[in-house]
Amino acid sequence: MKNDFVSKGRSVSDLKAHLVLTTKYRRRAITDEMLQRLHIILEDLLVKWDCKLVEFNGECDHVHLLFQYHPDLQLSTLVGNIKSTTSRRLRQEFLAHLSRFYTKDVFWNGSYFIASCGGVTISTLKQYIESQDRPENGDSSSTPCPVNPTD
Repeated sequence: MKNDFVSKGRSVSDLKAHLVLTTKYRRRAITDEMLQRLHIILEDLLVKWDCKLVEFNGECDHVHLLFQYHPDLQLSTLVGNIKSTTSRRLRQEFLAHLSRFYTKDVFWNGSYFIASCGGVTISTLKQYIESQDRPENGDSSSTPCPVNPTD
């Protein structure tokens, strides 16, 4: 993934999350047509939250989203909105198909999986942090900190 930094307010960030949603009771209810529609719904919805859908795919009982977000966003609120909006829209648009699987107004499982992810591995990031030019013991005012334009 290339660096797509987001500048908002006084922060510059590159935060990405991997979200997995499963259907209620893990029913195999998702069709290819529903996945295509979900992709469009999610792209539009995430733009409204100042987010960006990086990747999306799924199978008949779950979907994976990789999206970029900004630091002032509360992820649990966003996930709740994603689940409620997509569930409502899919039930409206695919009522005949979904009525074979569910008798109530449900679609997603109550739980979800989310993990933060980035463009580098944890080991690479640890090495970078470990290799920082740490100041010597003693009076820090006598030896100025070198300026490194890449930091």
